[in-house]
Amino acid sequence: MRMVDLIQKKKDGSKLTEEEIHFIIQGYVKEEIPDYQMSALMMAICFKGLDKEETAYLTKEMMYSGDIIDLSQINGIKVDKHSTGGVGDKTSLVLAPLVAACHVPVAKMSGRGLGHTGGTLDKLESIPHLSIDMSEEQFIKQVNDIQIAIMGQNGHLVPADKKMYALRDVTATVACIPLIASSIMSKKLAAGSDTILLDVKYGEGAFMKTKEDAKELARTMIEIGKSLGRDTRAIISNMNQPLGNAIGNSLEVKEAIETLNGNGPSDLLELCLIAGSHMLMQAHMSDNLIQARKMLQETIDNKKAIHKLKEMVKAQGGDETYIENPQKFKEAKEIIEVKSTSFGYIKDLHALTLGLVSMKLGGGRETKDDSIDYSVGLVLNKKISDYCKKGETLVYVHTNKGLSYELKEQILDAFVFSQDPVQKPSLIDDIFI
Repeated sequence: MRMVDLIQKKKDGSKLTEEEIHFIIQGYVKEEIPDYQMSALMMAICFKGLDKEETAYLTKEMMYSGDIIDLSQINGIKVDKHSTGGVGDKTSLVLAPLVAACHVPVAKMSGRGLGHTGGTLDKLESIPHLSIDMSEEQFIKQVNDIQIAIMGQNGHLVPADKKMYALRDVTATVACIPLIASSIMSKKLAAGSDTILLDVKYGEGAFMKTKEDAKELARTMIEIGKSLGRDTRAIISNMNQPLGNAIGNSLEVKEAIETLNGNGPSDLLELCLIAGSHMLMQAHMSDNLIQARKMLQETIDNKKAIHKLKEMVKAQGGDETYIENPQKFKEAKEIIEVKSTSFGYIKDLHALTLGLVSMKLGGGRETKDDSIDYSVGLVLNKKISDYCKKGETLVYVHTNKGLSYELKEQILDAFVFSQDPVQKPSLIDDIFI
């Protein structure tokens, strides 16, 4: 078997066999297949695609290219959730404690942020002394003890994906649904949970720009999960404006705390209640969505959910008093109000622009080696459908290095006005089970 023949085969639009995909992934991980040949194959896949079987074979081979986490020692049905990423997406910080407070084990491995989307691990690390590094044994023990743990991805998990993603990033082969689906699902499947709930976002602030592409990606990932024996479901959510009001690490943690205390923004709460209801059904803790939602709301009302977040922070070495007193988080040196130069109803809100502004303030990474300023970011005062007077505050900018004219103009340009009333956009567009 020769790699050049397999490149030609896919270039001609023919189907790769399970044995051929095994040869490709094993050879690439062992560095027997060079980057330039893998680049050529992935470009051929971008043009010619993979069918359902090929995508499942690719995911399975990537999944088994490194360690597989064995969570069989954790009691109960282990649930996991994955978001395809967006601006202000602090869902895991709310959703994981909500579900765990209903006695469902949440064993979650998360990633760091790059570009305009923030990472759950970076947000958690804004809590002093909290560690996201733990052994598999510690991870299992913590979930058995308190039903929840969020840790960084094991360095030996899915090495094929690490190598392939780095290559895709520099060869214009990122935006390819079979490659995206196999990348996400290989990591989720290797992480060992029994069920997976996918939050597939679309819109300007998301990786998938259209609703149709998001649905295609969701269907592909569900098929992969089910072909490998995992209960996999997906919700399709709108990321044409930021989720919640806060963008930036500690600002988003504080908003998550507010939400668990019953005082958060309605869109963030609604997304978490819908997603959490499906996770409770996947865990067989409820047989209908109405009952599941009521169970989740009760954990907010009786403070069990916020207590669960405190338990997790303490178990992972963090200072849980920050959860009790969010004002302890380090504040940025300045909070600058950006005021509207127009008036009317907000028609559009460019999430990508605002995410990039937060990154440029120091709240995110342009490269994986950049350091993060946890205290900076944006807090929105107006969102789509809100009426705004001229001179009224649109955004509060939390900054340690002022606000340049260029960034201020980018913020103002992110808001598009209409003189006619605007309907509030839908948050969830579809659910696949």
